[in-house]
Amino acid sequence: MPPQRKSNEFERGRAFAWFQDGVPKREVARRLHVSISVIVRLIQRFTATGRFQERRRLGRPKKTTPREDRLIERLALQTRTASSSIIRRQLRVATNTTISHQTIRNRLHGFNLRSRRPAVRPRLTPAHRAARRAFYRRHVRWTRQQWSQVLFSDESRFTLNHNDD
Repeated sequence: MPPQRKSNEFERGRAFAWFQDGVPKREVARRLHVSISVIVRLIQRFTATGRFQERRRLGRPKKTTPREDRLIERLALQTRTASSSIIRRQLRVATNTTISHQTIRNRLHGFNLRSRRPAVRPRLTPAHRAARRAFYRRHVRWTRQQWSQVLFSDESRFTLNHNDD
């Protein structure tokens, strides 16, 4: 059986036209790369309703409106590092809607927005600060000529280009 996929309105109409022209259901399914049961349901739906569109599917209604979804997206884009609880709080203030953290994450995932965490740098200890002050005091009066003689290096390797070896 070929893999199942969603057909569009044009393909549904073409399938029904082929069926009316006498092409077997199995051949119609093969041409469209769908299962035979899809073609059978399509024919049954058209004979019952006269339309190719699928009925509205039942299911749990969304907790948020499209307007609230856009607000969630905008809030996330304004502050890229905002957590779902922060966005949830801002949404509650703006629209008086209470939804779960998971719903916020689901909506952001639907907008193809991933969570971001700010870069964390090491904390400066008092010893670090004292060493920096001492360095500054020793070199505060250096000229450009003196600084041009200095080579700053460390053990880290930074790749500027992808094929930089």
